[in-house]
Amino acid sequence: MASTAPRLSEENAEALEPEGCGSSPVGPLGLVAPPEAREEAPSWVERFRAFRARHAKAELALLFFASFAYDILTLPRIDNRFTLTKQGLFLAVLGWLLWLELRWREGAAPPRGLARVWRFREDALHFLLGGLLSPYTLFYFKSASGLTSFLFLASVFGVLVANELPRFRARGPVVRVGLYAFCLTSYFAYLLPVVRGYYSGMLFLWAAGLSAAVMGALAVVVHGRRSEGRHPWWHILVPGWGVQAVLLGLYALKAIPPVPLSLLASGIYHDVQVVKGPRGRDYRLLHEGGGWRPWARGDQDFRARPGDRVYFFASIFAPTSFKPQYPGDKGTRLLLRWEYDDPRKGWTEFHTYGGLYLGQGGRDGGFRTFAYLTAPRAGDWRVSLETEDGREVGRLSFTVTPDASTQEREFKVTAG
Repeated sequence: MASTAPRLSEENAEALEPEGCGSSPVGPLGLVAPPEAREEAPSWVERFRAFRARHAKAELALLFFASFAYDILTLPRIDNRFTLTKQGLFLAVLGWLLWLELRWREGAAPPRGLARVWRFREDALHFLLGGLLSPYTLFYFKSASGLTSFLFLASVFGVLVANELPRFRARGPVVRVGLYAFCLTSYFAYLLPVVRGYYSGMLFLWAAGLSAAVMGALAVVVHGRRSEGRHPWWHILVPGWGVQAVLLGLYALKAIPPVPLSLLASGIYHDVQVVKGPRGRDYRLLHEGGGWRPWARGDQDFRARPGDRVYFFASIFAPTSFKPQYPGDKGTRLLLRWEYDDPRKGWTEFHTYGGLYLGQGGRDGGFRTFAYLTAPRAGDWRVSLETEDGREVGRLSFTVTPDASTQEREFKVTAG
């Protein structure tokens, strides 16, 4: 029996092919394949997205370090009013977002006005945390001196990096509450000296106390808005107050740098001459130079002849508000400690001078001071600037070697 299936002639099959589609794939009976069956080359947008997906970690690292480098280049003085105001607003908004997140996690509906953007809250929280942690890391870096301070700084930098990692973000609000508590204490730790006009260890205790009070208020507000659920102690006060306990412990170990003070520059010289400049007192720093270490300032390899003095010159940053607090006060006091590496006893204190005062801060070049050592013995030395509670603002090591030459020396002069 003959088949009754319709048969198309070659002419009819060609007629069914749309004009201008000669390269289109053909299916059974010569019909053109549907558009979804065609394999099209990916667009440049799709290729770009695929490239980003393959290099997601590298992109994250690049963006992080680019943002950090931007902060290094553009961050103004620690006492800049705009910087202080901006960080205060960041902390206020961050606290508000944490309050909303803690309520929402307990089953409450997100605010009606924020329903559309609520899914971006985590990104906003970590953006604000990054905007706070980055300048705090830089401020601590400028003030850090000594191994313990740099270990603390490395920990802060590690937290700054971890804040950008997805796994870290997935830890939830407990981690964010702890970071918020750290940011609060760091902010108050340099805001209070700027406002008060002097540095004191007691001000750091006030900073930790204020931060603990804010965390307590957050816990009360969150608890007061809920009728049932877990007590806020576990996810607000434990991380919030726990961070304060850790910071106070580190402060007792002198691991936290003395922000907002920092050493801008220091050097060892053969002489320091005080001269009258266009804006008051200036300094001429005399040194031999010519050493093999281009980063060294002055004569850290000090060649001493009989009668020579070793001069230490330093520029110390202090906020513009630093000034004597009452009649007879000379300002924030610093100690200058000379130490000698004795071949038999090791590092031994040689002399401590306690008459350095930051009477008036604010100069971009820093508060300048110098001291000298008469007839230094040969060997390794170091000189350090410290606050009254023993925190290093800066330290400089140098070596004294006898110079038996009688040839006349020609010193280079550097403005101080």
